[in-house]
Amino acid sequence: MKLNELHDNPGATKSRKRVGRGPGSGTGKMGGRGIKGQKSRSGVAIKGFEGGQMPLYQRLPKRGFTKPNRKKYAVINLGLIQKFVEAGKIDASAEINEDVLVASGVIRRKLDGVRVLSKGEVTSKLTLNVTGASKSAVEAVAKAGGSLSVAAAAE
Repeated sequence: MKLNELHDNPGATKSRKRVGRGPGSGTGKMGGRGIKGQKSRSGVAIKGFEGGQMPLYQRLPKRGFTKPNRKKYAVINLGLIQKFVEAGKIDASAEINEDVLVASGVIRRKLDGVRVLSKGEVTSKLTLNVTGASKSAVEAVAKAGGSLSVAAAAE
């Protein structure tokens, strides 16, 4: 394959609509804007404008708050860990910590820590050491004969 032989898949790119280019184009004359009115002119900005009256979105009370320093955890289910153990990508006999999970490719990155949830079945005896876990996940690992310890997040 040469550089001049590279091309995109058929239908991947769509040519732009050229408006106002004659009656034969299908979008000539008014260019798909209809007849007269503010919307047919250029420089229109009406989205939330109510003729100078206070717009509805400004009249309604604002609710809620987004915490600026909130923690974002990488979430993983027990069933996925089990799948990777069965595939031989994770060694079940050794301790499984966040670095092992990243190295094996179960998760892409640690973010502020790893949180384990209990979706899926666990049959192997696992020793997990992560930042967070749901109660049901801790119980599921213990039931399979393993242990799940939750380490305090490194600040």
